[in-house]
Parts: sequence; C-alpha cells; structure tokens
Amino acid sequence: MKHIVFFSGGKASFGAAYRLRESTDEPITLLFTDTKVEDADLYRFLIQSAALLPNSELVSLADGRDIWELFKDQKFLGNHRVPICSRVLKNEVATKWVKANCNPDDTTLYFGIDYTEVHRTEGVSRRWEPYTVDYPLLWKPLWDKHTEVDKILSDSNVKEPRLYKTGALHNNCGGMCVRMSQGAAAERYKSPDTRHVFMEWVEHEKDLQNFLGKPVTILHHTREGETLPLSLLAMKEKIDADTENQLSFGDAFGACGCMVELD
Repeated sequence: MKHIVFFSGGKASFGAAYRLRESTDEPITLLFTDTKVEDADLYRFLIQSAALLPNSELVSLADGRDIWELFKDQKFLGNHRVPICSRVLKNEVATKWVKANCNPDDTTLYFGIDYTEVHRTEGVSRRWEPYTVDYPLLWKPLWDKHTEVDKILSDSNVKEPRLYKTGALHNNCGGMCVRMSQGAAAERYKSPDTRHVFMEWVEHEKDLQNFLGKPVTILHHTREGETLPLSLLAMKEKIDADTENQLSFGDAFGACGCMVELD
C-alpha cells in the first residue's frame, strides 16, 4: 500500500501525516508542491517536521515558474474565482506525479482537512477519483490543526511556521493568496512581519496591469450593488488614509484552500 500525504508546509498537513504515521509502519510519501513564492521559513518547517515522521520520504515538486511568471504566460491575473496558480502550480503538478507513480488500486491520498473544513472533503474526494482519499484529522477523536499539533511541535522542540505568529491562517505564498478576502489582505499589510510581502504583491499586480494593458486586480469590492475592482495599491492607500471603512471587508480572515477546492 502506498500512502501519499499532501504536505503543504502548514500545521494541518503535518498533523495529518503525524496521525497517519501513528497508525501504520508502512512507508509514507510527503508530497510538497512549490509555488516559488513561499515564505523562507516554510522550508525550515518542512524539513524539521518531516524529520519527526520516521520511514517517510519528502518529495518536492515544482512547475519551475512562480505565480507571477504563470500569470504572464497565461495572460491572466489569478483571483478568487479563477485561481489558476493553484490549478497549474499545485494541482496539475501533483496530479502528474501521482498518476506517474501511484496505482489507484494500492494508493491512498491524505489531506490535512480538520473539522472546521469538513465541507471540503466531498469535492476533494470526487476530484481525485479513482484514488482513495482519507483525512486523518477527521479520525476519531477529532484533531484540529492547532491544539494537538502545537503540543507535538512543542514536545519536539520544533517551532511552528513563523507566519502563524503574524495572524496568517495558512503557511503558503508568504501569507498572501489570490483567493484572500479584503480583510485578509488588509491584515497582511498591517502586520509589520508581512508588510513587505504585501508591497511585493502591490508591485507585481501593477506590473501585470501594465503587461496586460488592463486594470486587472486580485480583489474586488461592492459599492451600491456593483462589483468593482480593488487594487492592492488602492487598499494600501485607504488603510494609510484611515478610510478603509469605505470597503465591505466581509470575512476578515479568508484563507487560500489550494489543493482543496478545485473540482
């Protein structure tokens, strides 16, 4: 039997792998797909957390392009409704590897989804048919990606990814995401630890606008019932001017969902 854990560099996927490791002595493959815009500390956590899982192999895959190179090649800026970065740089890369290396008859794929995201499991399982898909954090008793995982890391003297300490809910793409809400984007700018990443994305978004000759944006906002583009630069300026209350932030902490919601 082959056990393949989609190992993102976050606490949830580590928790899933750890729980799987406790349930079997068979080899485990930890499959990481790199978008090339990750926080540097992700790689430290990836290696240290993998070392806590005996008889496991860490496999790192990459398309070779970062998300901004992909957007230029596709002549399209990814956004919440069309996250082509997740589809191409994560799902397609992982799917190609899984199909080339794993037989559905003897392979189970594992994802780090806990009870707060259980609504995602149906779509994930359907997307990966005919492979068997399982969710170790949903085994009884239920685990979440903080309580149990934090204790394991503390007992093992492994620091959690630094982005969590900045208020980020995921450890991918430097804490940013084309699927993030306005509120999540604002939090990244307001945090001194991730403001530089936000500003890098401001420049990349402006560069894509110039490249495409269109005012494309990752974010949008609603005004008088009309959906309008909202550039990261415009959000920064509203925060700086203390006029962000003009925006309809909605969910303040939207997360990414890469590898999870592309059915």
